[in-house]
Amino acid sequence: MFAARRLHRRIGAKPLLLAAAGITLSTEKEKLPIYPAPPSEVVVQEVPSELEKQIGIVRRQLTQTYTEAHAHVQGLVSKWIGVEHAVEHRVKSIISPEEPLTPGILYVGVATLSGSIIGRNRMLPIRLLLPPTFLILSMNHFLPKTTTNLSEYLSSVEETYFPTLAEKHATANAHSRMTWERLKEATASGRASLHSGTETVVGKIQDSTGLKLRETLGFGQEVSKKAEDRVLEAVKVGQQKAEEVKTAADTKIEEVKEEVKKLV
Repeated sequence: MFAARRLHRRIGAKPLLLAAAGITLSTEKEKLPIYPAPPSEVVVQEVPSELEKQIGIVRRQLTQTYTEAHAHVQGLVSKWIGVEHAVEHRVKSIISPEEPLTPGILYVGVATLSGSIIGRNRMLPIRLLLPPTFLILSMNHFLPKTTTNLSEYLSSVEETYFPTLAEKHATANAHSRMTWERLKEATASGRASLHSGTETVVGKIQDSTGLKLRETLGFGQEVSKKAEDRVLEAVKVGQQKAEEVKTAADTKIEEVKEEVKKLV
C-alpha cells in the first residue's frame, strides 16, 4: 500500500515538473532583448507578365536586326571607299604627269567629233569606224604617254581575265607590226629607187641640154649633205680610234714604269 502511494506521488509529480519547465522556457522566449532588433528586409520580386515578355523578345529582335543592317551598310561603305581609292590610284598611274590634260583632252574630243561629222553622210561602216579611228589617232598624237599607259593597263586586264583572247590579240599585234615594218621598208626602198631614178633622168637631161637641173632641183645639195655627213662620221670614228690608241699607249707606259720601278 505504501508502495502504491509512492508510485502515485512520483507519477503525479512529473506533470508538475514538466509544466514548470514549460513556463520557464516560455518566459525565457518571451523575454525582450536589451537592444532594438534590426528591421527586417522586405524583398519584392518582380514577375513580368506575358505581354512584357513578348515585347522584350520583339525589342531584342529589332535591335539585333538593326545592328546587323548597320554593320552591313558600314561594310558596303568601306568597300565603296576602297573602290574609290583603287580607281583614283589607277587613274593617277595611267595619266602621265608630263602631259597636261586640259588642252590635250579637248583636242581629242574635237577630233572625235570631227570624225563623226565627216562620216555623217557616208555609209554605215564608215560612220561606225571613223569616230573611234579619229579618237585613237588623236590620243596617240596629243597624249602619247597616257595612251601608252592606258593600253598597257588594258593589256594587263585582258591577260588576267581573258588569257586566250590576250594571246590572240598579241599574235595579231605581232603580225600587224611585221606588216607595218614591211610597208615602211617597201616605202623607203621605193622612195630611194624613185629618187635615184629621178636623179638619173635629171642627170641625163642635164648632160644632153646643158641646163643645171641638179642644182635647181636640189640634188647637188643632197649629195653635198650626204658627203658632209660621211665626213663627219669619219671624223668621229677617227677621234674615237685616236682616243682608244691614246688610252692603250697610256696603259702601256704605266705598265713599263711599274716594271722599271720593280727592277730598280
